[in-house]
Parts: sequence; structure tokens; C-alpha cells
Amino acid sequence: MFNCKTLAVILVGVSFLGGRAFGRSVEQDWNDFLHYTKIGRFSLAKGYAEALLGGEPDPVQVLSLSKANPQSMILLERVFEKAPDPELAELAGRILEIIDEGTFVLRADTRIIIEQITKLSGTKRAQLKAVKQLQDAGEYAIPHMLDAMFDHSRRQEFPNITGALPEVGRDGIRPLAAALQMTDVPIKVEIVKALGKIGYPQVLPHLKYLVEKDTSAKLREQARQSITRIDPTVLQLSAARLFYALAENYYYHSESLASAEDADFANVWFWDGSQRRLAREKVGKDFFNELMAMRSCEWALRADPGFGQAIGLWLAAYFKAESGGIKEKMPAYFGRGHADAMTYATTAGPEYLHQALGRAVKDKNAYVALGVIEALAAIAGEKSLLYRVGPAQPLAESLSFDDAAVRYSAAIAIAAAGPQEAFAETKLVVRNLAEAIGQKHNQPQIANEWVEQDYAVRSAKVMLKLGETRNPVINLAAAQEALIEATKDDRPPIQVLAAKILTHIGSSAAQSAIALMGLSEKNNLQVRISAFDSLAVSAKINANLLEDDKIDAIYSLVGSQQSDPNLRAAAASAYGSLNLPSRKVKDLILDQAKS
Repeated sequence: MFNCKTLAVILVGVSFLGGRAFGRSVEQDWNDFLHYTKIGRFSLAKGYAEALLGGEPDPVQVLSLSKANPQSMILLERVFEKAPDPELAELAGRILEIIDEGTFVLRADTRIIIEQITKLSGTKRAQLKAVKQLQDAGEYAIPHMLDAMFDHSRRQEFPNITGALPEVGRDGIRPLAAALQMTDVPIKVEIVKALGKIGYPQVLPHLKYLVEKDTSAKLREQARQSITRIDPTVLQLSAARLFYALAENYYYHSESLASAEDADFANVWFWDGSQRRLAREKVGKDFFNELMAMRSCEWALRADPGFGQAIGLWLAAYFKAESGGIKEKMPAYFGRGHADAMTYATTAGPEYLHQALGRAVKDKNAYVALGVIEALAAIAGEKSLLYRVGPAQPLAESLSFDDAAVRYSAAIAIAAAGPQEAFAETKLVVRNLAEAIGQKHNQPQIANEWVEQDYAVRSAKVMLKLGETRNPVINLAAAQEALIEATKDDRPPIQVLAAKILTHIGSSAAQSAIALMGLSEKNNLQVRISAFDSLAVSAKINANLLEDDKIDAIYSLVGSQQSDPNLRAAAASAYGSLNLPSRKVKDLILDQAKS
């Protein structure tokens, strides 16, 4: 015979495999899941959890069950976070997601919200319940409350709705702030009053903007009163400064500005003047804060077009949003063909780029730093690259950044500008260029998505330019060891570039490395020919610095009948450029003599 435990296991198994069986309800599966979890019977608890989830329950119903038993949420979260059983923890996480979904469904349910707004004009008890429901609806309640306020047929409800407006609380701030762009003064006054009563500091920039810019004396005065209620000292600050501070708080993900947790997206609110109502756009949570930082910077510039700090922060926020995936989910409000962060960065100019770079260096944000540096490399000259932001030189500081890609890009940017005046970090430029040339399969942590060539080639090319222009500041000799090693690289382009750079270093070791590259039969023909071409250039610049054994080897190659004619010709040209003593030339002539 079956005992009770065996029967329960069979029951749960059938439920899971074939849907909700034996007339079991969502509530029964829920209660049994909680019971067996609480007493540590995890095998049975998992079965009931699977049955609950397998039945695809109504999220609102599961939310209602969780509210009916407040201890259930504590138990669920403990199981999910402490993971006494990994499988049970995973199931608990899925149930929590369903509860969050139920919360969102209730919050955003238009029918429920409109019904509760109507009840604001009912009995005292009905009003209290309605306010509680509107608080739960949060930001989703605001558009419908404003719609009701605009409806002239509902004027008798106006005082009750405006009285409830601040009760929505902090979650209503973003849509209310967006609604301040309306032109209807009486309703704007009520919004300003509500924002003052809600009392959170993120409303202060919007209120100060009204004080500075609005044409209505009544509205300006109400904005002053609301500011005084929250923080009277703010009246001494500009709206631009306040918006900039708000943007920084968004940029650094201040907890007080976080979006609601019950959805996998966030809302950006706008005022639709043609429809006289609020509109929202869903955006990814991974870059919501950055979008709001950008938007706050835009308002700072509206408040004061000369407030340039907002430009630097806007650029940093856009690059940061790209690191969060905005390119794959561009907000519709950006419009078709909206330019990427790099386009804005290369248009902005060095001053604002250095502001963004200084922030990225301080924050150790490699993605932002790398994007800004590449923009600087594309547009800036020597003076602009070594620009100071206060006591700091952001690009010079980037030469010591933790991320290799940032260091290399900074070194390449400075070297490409061909600096003519000495600066303290010169040795760091050469050190990073030399390190980058050695990069092969172990690429830097961040792929440089803004350029096609890898760091080794880019570094070699700027070093060659420094040599060709005889740059007086950056001493390539400090990279000699890395360049000599690069002549033995398995990448022909790196070998060729390394040899060309070595021609501008006047040392026996540099010239010998070039000669050995040409003499080595391991290298392909074109690499060897290029090496002898570089040796000829080195000899013309530095004269002969080779030891006799290498000269003799080149001599043997020139006289060899078995060698490729083009290789012999290149070697002969290099040999002649060495301007050897007459004895060596005499040997060459007599060795070919027939009489």
C-alpha cells in the first residue's frame, strides 16, 4: 500500500508532467510549495514549485497569494538568495519573477487606474483605497490623472485629483516633470505644488528652470514656494547647475533615481503637445540611467547654452550607454539615422572630449575612455591632446590606465600628433608603443571597435612617422629592444615596419637586426628584400655600423649565383650604401674577374 508521502510524490509528478492534475488549484500548489520548503522537504517542495510553474499561473493571482501571506515573500527570497538547494533556488527565482510580473500588470492596468481615479471623489473609505491603488500604480497613474484634470466635464473631481497627485510619491516624479512642458498654466501650477509636496531633490532643477524661464508670474512664484519647501538654498543656484548635478547622479546610478524593479524595462516620459497628454517610451534598463543623464544634460544646455560641462558629461553618458547595449536597442525617440557616440565626439571638439576623458579615467571606465581617446586621435593636434582639465592632463593620465587598450590608444594618439614640446610622460608613450608592437594573440581586454587595424600595426606606423619626421621629443631608442624582437615576428607587416623604424635608431644593434632580417632564409622573399632596402636607408642615415661577419654574409649573398636576382640586387644596394673601405669593394670586383 502507498503511504501519504508516496502518494504526494506521485501526485506532484503527474501534475508536473501532465498539467495541473486531480483538480488541484494554483493556491494548493502554492501553499504546499511553501509548506515543504519551510520544513526542509526540498524534494517535495521542488515538485510543487514545478507544478505551479507548469500550469502557467496568472501572475496577478500569484501576487495576490503572496500578499495574503507576507511571510511567503521572506521565505522565497531567502531560498533564492541562500540557495539551500540550487534547483529549488532556481525555481524560487522563477516564482519571484512571476510575482514581479503580477505587480507590473496591476500597476499598469489602465482600467483599474481609471476606476480608482473616479473613486477619489467617492466616500472617505473609497478615497483612501483609491489613493493606495494609485500609489501602487506609480508613474502609470500620472497620465490618466492628468487626462482627468484636462477633462472639463469632470471639473468637480479636480480638487480630489490634485489632492491625490502628490500621494503617488517619488515614482510619479519623472512623468510629472515631463508634463511641465505643457502650456496650461492652472494645471502646471498643480503639478508644481505636487512636486513640492513629494519633496525629493531631483525635482529641483525642473522647478528652478520654471523660476528662470517661465513667462507666468504665478507659476514662477509657485515654483519658488515648492523649492523653498524642499531646499531653499537651491534658489541661489542656476537651473543649469542643478540639471548637471542631476545628470551626474543618473550617470553614477544613484539609488534614489532607480527605475521600478517590477519590469525588465524602464520608461522615459515625454509631453506630447499635439495630443495634450503624456507619452512614454520603454527603454532598456542597462542604459536607462545614461539616457536620463543625457536628457538632464540637454536641459542644462537649454537653461544655459554656455554651460559646457554638460557637453562633456553628455558625451561620456552616450559612450556609457553604448557599452550597455543601446546600439542594439536604439530608442525610437532618437529618430531614424541617429548618429552614434563617436560621431558626436568627433564633432564636439577637444575641450569637451577631455572633460569626458577625465571622468572616464577617474571612474576607470575603459569603454568610455577608449571611445573618447579615439575621437581625440581623429581630430586633435599636439596642443589639444595635452589639454588640461584643472590640474590634470586626462590623455597623459590615460598612459597609465589599467586597461591595455586605453594605454595603447593614448600612446598612439599622442605619437600621431608629433609633439614638439617635452612633457613628463614621454617615456610612457614609448613604453606603451613598444608593448603594443609585441601584441599578437593576447589582444587587449577591450576590442577597439572604432578602428580596423590592430594595435601592433597602428603603433608601428606612428613610430615610423616619428622617425621619419625626426621628432625631437619622443626617443625611439627606448623601444629598440621591442623593435629588434619585432623583426623576428611571424607577421610580415610587423617585420617590415619594425625594420623601417630601426633605420632611425643609430645603433649597431639596430642596424644588425635589420641585416639579420634580410639574411634570414626563414623570412619570405619580400620581407628579405624590404629588409635590405631598410638597411640601405639605415646606412645612408647612420653610416656603416655592422660588424664584419654580417658584412661578409651580405657580400656572399650578393655574389651568389643561386640567390634570387631581386634579392641580390637589394642586398647589393644595401652593401653599396654601407660605403665600405676600398678593400671590400676591390674584393667584390676581383671575385668576378675572368682574367
